Amino acid sequence: MAIKSGEEKTITVNRKALGDFNIHQRIEAGIALTGTEVKSAKDGKISLREGFCYMKRGELWLKNVHIAQYPFGNRINHEPLRERKLLLHRTEIDKLKVKLREKGLALVPLRVYVKRGRIKVELGLASGKRQFDKRDAIRKKDEKRELGRDFKVSDLSGKLK
Repeated sequence: MAIKSGEEKTITVNRKALGDFNIHQRIEAGIALTGTEVKSAKDGKISLREGFCYMKRGELWLKNVHIAQYPFGNRINHEPLRERKLLLHRTEIDKLKVKLREKGLALVPLRVYVKRGRIKVELGLASGKRQFDKRDAIRKKDEKRELGRDFKVSDLSGKLK
């Protein structure tokens, strides 16, 4: 299946981060990968579950993101948990540096996708949810699901008459 120019194909989503954090802003960043990492990532063998971003010497780095070794990579294969450099413009990095100094904000990877043949990472500027916030979000999701079920049942009963 060929991807048309301008289309995005999502490789993986970090559902844990979406549940544990309030996302304030989303940022698109490129990621510096080796050849076997690209092949493995495009196969969907990537996990963002424990990943996070940090600043080091004015650069943004991605840590604890697991990209499985490529099965046909032999001796030139990559290390699965190595730190990977994120590619952003200097002005974007400077703006993020100011925002990350605020209390309680973190930069977490939300999803990895392919855009115009390049692998991109969507980062979220986020603050942690408290336990009661998580319970409230779960309750709202359950209520929405129940409401959807009620409508489906009433729609079916109307069609049967």
